[in-house]
Amino acid sequence: MPNTTAPPSRARPIRRPARGPVDVRGWLGGIRLSGFMVIMMGLVVLAAFVLVPTIGTYVDQRQQIAALQAAVEVSREDVADLEAQRERFTDPAYITTQARERLYYVKPGEVVYLVDDDLPAALVPQEQAPVSDEVERTRTDWMSQFVRSVVQAGLAQTVKAPAIGVPDPAPTESPAP
Repeated sequence: MPNTTAPPSRARPIRRPARGPVDVRGWLGGIRLSGFMVIMMGLVVLAAFVLVPTIGTYVDQRQQIAALQAAVEVSREDVADLEAQRERFTDPAYITTQARERLYYVKPGEVVYLVDDDLPAALVPQEQAPVSDEVERTRTDWMSQFVRSVVQAGLAQTVKAPAIGVPDPAPTESPAP
């Protein structure tokens, strides 16, 4: 019967050599390069030097072309607007209307009235009552009123916008607490 030994009960630690300075010459000496490999690497480097500036120039030119095409489109829109305006100015009625509105021209014998304040009477602001000379003292605590106002505003379900031209209803006095 052959002598067999049982496997060890625990794994042996792997011994690694202590790290010291690396011998670069030995590492580089282990790399073997063929002539074909050197030529191919040289061609790749040469292609990179030739193509990178060309690609950069191509991208810059495409950006310039896109910007110039956008400028041409804007110019075409401006030309179309100017042509439409030129067509309008061939109509004598339009010319007369523009001269009257923009330059305030009138025909002989006409009288022009320029109105500075043309608001309806309902929208003209009313003069306010003069401020009193007496200092009035409120009978409520301003802090509790402030808190009550913020809470009511936060709990409000709908907001009613004031109607234009309609005066606010007369304020009602609340009873003193």
